[in-house]
Amino acid sequence: MIEKHFVLEDVDPVLFYGAGNSNMQLIKALFPKLRIVARDSVIRVMGDSTELNRFEEVLVKLERYCNEYNSLKEENIVDIINGQEPSGEKSSNVILFGVTGRPIIPRSENQKKIVDDYATNDMIFAIGPAGSGKTYTAVALAVRALKAKVVRRIILTRPAVEAGENLGFLPGDLKEKLDPYLQPLYDALRDMLSQQKLESLIQQGVIEIAPLAFMRGRTLDNAFVILDEAQNTSMEQLKMFLTRMGRNSKFIITGDVTQIDLPKNQLSGLLPTIEKVKHIKGIAVIELQSCDIVRHKLVSKIIEALD
Repeated sequence: MIEKHFVLEDVDPVLFYGAGNSNMQLIKALFPKLRIVARDSVIRVMGDSTELNRFEEVLVKLERYCNEYNSLKEENIVDIINGQEPSGEKSSNVILFGVTGRPIIPRSENQKKIVDDYATNDMIFAIGPAGSGKTYTAVALAVRALKAKVVRRIILTRPAVEAGENLGFLPGDLKEKLDPYLQPLYDALRDMLSQQKLESLIQQGVIEIAPLAFMRGRTLDNAFVILDEAQNTSMEQLKMFLTRMGRNSKFIITGDVTQIDLPKNQLSGLLPTIEKVKHIKGIAVIELQSCDIVRHKLVSKIIEALD
């Protein structure tokens, strides 16, 4: 009898094992010749080599399916073990599948343009009003790239302008101080990764959420980097950030020039920077409009009324 250990690296074990361990119970029933013990992310399997090899092949397919669709149902397991193509909702518009298995797709023409331009450009500026989905679409593309191992890490950053110089006077450590200003990024990630998986990736440094000032002096290789709220940066800050780009990296810069929170004597550097770099090959600029807003229908009307 041979014993092998398999580690679930790319999926949330809770999701993979199923509610009440139902998926693992089914897998055990479909491999009666093997003794299977699953704990945390490790699956111990004992049996003869032929059956073990078959189990390993199936496990790779199950993990790949679960990673792609963020879901694993009993009928999917049966299909894969029987050598059939599992049913899925894959379409050309799907960016990835969220924590509930819900497909995350571009919900407007300009969101789709972000997705399309991402395929042919390494740096994208997505400018538009609140609720137009620019940050959410960018985060979805980042998570997809990480899952597909196109990049090794995700870095999400924004200027902590709202905190100003008062960070030192706020209680708690740096993370506790900054988290309230980074909540939009956390909210998007929680739609796409389970809480357990998200916390694990943050602890490992695979996902980093940090203020813009922390980017200074770094070279960001093999990373998908998103700068959110870029309208609250100066030209000097944007130059510092854009020149952090390393090998095999993707940058998406999002901003809303109608929501500038800088002091009155400080100008936003977002539009002047775009004007200077938009002609460079490999850089795309997408301007989202009120028609791209995907929040409550009143939001676009309020924005138009107050502009």
